[in-house]
Amino acid sequence: MKVYGIVGWKNTGKTGLVERLVVEITRRGYSVSTLKHAHHAFDVDQPGRDSHRHRVAGAQEVLLGSGKRWALMHELRDEDEPGMEALLARLSPVDLVLIEGYKSETHAKIETHRAEAGQRLIATDDTTIRAVASNVPLEMDCPVFDLDDTSGIADFILAEVGL
Repeated sequence: MKVYGIVGWKNTGKTGLVERLVVEITRRGYSVSTLKHAHHAFDVDQPGRDSHRHRVAGAQEVLLGSGKRWALMHELRDEDEPGMEALLARLSPVDLVLIEGYKSETHAKIETHRAEAGQRLIATDDTTIRAVASNVPLEMDCPVFDLDDTSGIADFILAEVGL
């Protein structure tokens, strides 16, 4: 599987860009999955639901299945957080996995940038960032795309991974 990352500081457009890229790249006939890193406790389940009750009771994994989808929840309990590679290994094969976050990993990435976020560019110190998608023009040593140029960014990513 080919992987490509989207990184950036909070409120710089990462999720919106990933969403638009999934639409654009699947429209071109490629299969795409995503991996999102969360820096906080999160829950995809809801208190009171049967699956939540199973997890609270102590189940290590809870697998939900229906005619439309299935989802596996794994409780880490006292385990360390799995690394990006371990999580990628759990995905079914696809043409491309878009990874949101994991900015300290070594895979190729595009950084999202919004001037109003007031954050420094990660790309100035990180050679794994191959391009920047920004809402303002920037002078960089790498390609700079308009943050809304989904087609151009998709072209760049697909060329980078050889698809």
